[in-house]
Amino acid sequence: MSTTLKNRIKNFSYRNRVLILLCSLTTLTYLDRICISIVGVRVKADLDLNNTQFGWVLASFALAYALFEIPSGVLGDKIGPRAVFIRIVIWWSLFTIVTGFTTGLISLIIVRFLFGMGESGTYPNSLIVVSRWFPRSENGRALSWIGVGSQIGSAIAPLIIVPIAVAYGWRMPFFVNGLIGFVWVFICYRWFRNFPSEMKKIPEKEKNYIEANCRYSPDHPSISWITILKQRNTLALMMMYFCCQWANYFFVAWMPVYLQEGRHFSENEMKMITFTLFVAGFAGLLLGGFCSDWLVRKKGLKFGRRFMGMTGLGLCGVFLLLAGLSTQNNITAVSLILSNAFFSFGVMSSYAVCADIGRNNSGTLTGAMNFCGQMGAFFLAIIFGKVLDLTNNFNAPLYVLFIVELTGCCLWLAINPTKPLKDNLEMNQVSPSQIF
Repeated sequence: MSTTLKNRIKNFSYRNRVLILLCSLTTLTYLDRICISIVGVRVKADLDLNNTQFGWVLASFALAYALFEIPSGVLGDKIGPRAVFIRIVIWWSLFTIVTGFTTGLISLIIVRFLFGMGESGTYPNSLIVVSRWFPRSENGRALSWIGVGSQIGSAIAPLIIVPIAVAYGWRMPFFVNGLIGFVWVFICYRWFRNFPSEMKKIPEKEKNYIEANCRYSPDHPSISWITILKQRNTLALMMMYFCCQWANYFFVAWMPVYLQEGRHFSENEMKMITFTLFVAGFAGLLLGGFCSDWLVRKKGLKFGRRFMGMTGLGLCGVFLLLAGLSTQNNITAVSLILSNAFFSFGVMSSYAVCADIGRNNSGTLTGAMNFCGQMGAFFLAIIFGKVLDLTNNFNAPLYVLFIVELTGCCLWLAINPTKPLKDNLEMNQVSPSQIF
């Protein structure tokens, strides 16, 4: 290794190294999460599942993820994200492998529920890391790269999973994906720490800069998730994210089946469309992170967050509607790609708001928001399959998705990122009419 390269590595900031770790985590999260949908047509054929039954398989993951999201966020605020990350990745890797041993509908539903239990808490604890490791001015960029990981994982998944499934059957990709997670756990255990002050060899200058400018403060009180649920601002945030995740879970869970069975694309064509769609999401996230930080500086926090969120969800819904209305497959494919690009452009504003108003409670608040989001995913998974079996029309659920995303777009008007969480004492001094 040359001296120049060694110096570049040495001068690469520790917070950017932490960001690489977080990005790799979300990459693995979505690589594992999307596996079931990439091989969905094969699973349905092998286990003789109809659309409604496959919908329940997808929904079981979302339900478990939702139920354990708040506890995982609270746990991260209390004991730190490092221990929670290790628990998460070990658990989900184990049940990713076990998915490959399932033999029918019931065992598949149970295993996917347990898989969802393990994966819950990834994003709340990632946001805790951002609040502790990054200056306020870098929050948008950091959150964008965490989101980029999800798009990278989703983009490379069909390129990895489809060839393995074609060569060795649909079960083999689950075995391969599960083993990768244990490598990540080893790296996290050996290197990562909860605070910059705990990290070995971090330059004193960088440590002091982070601690002086990050959103985390040791003097800020902890707030229970019940108190969070009583505040109008956070309720609007959670309702918006409930709508938001209908679109996301369609892309991750149902879209490969929609492309193959609803639009009659081949498995190889589905692979390339899915890859392109998530590459577009990658670009949307990077552009969204840049625009978010720029808008906040130029127009203020409230305008910046709302503009990004409303633009992302609104145009995501419009292009989903166009995909459903089009009779030409090429237009449908392009519309879906643009829909995910705009979804990605605006989605991380939701997490930025959690950091804006949550501070030391960002993990708990993100867990509460993600709980509602995953409940949206749960309903999407069931309703999509049920509508398909009732109407025998793969485009009908997209019209429902358009209405839901438009509702989420409008809910951004009720979200105020400049209004921090009230603690229990402040809540006791506020009248019920001010809360609701």
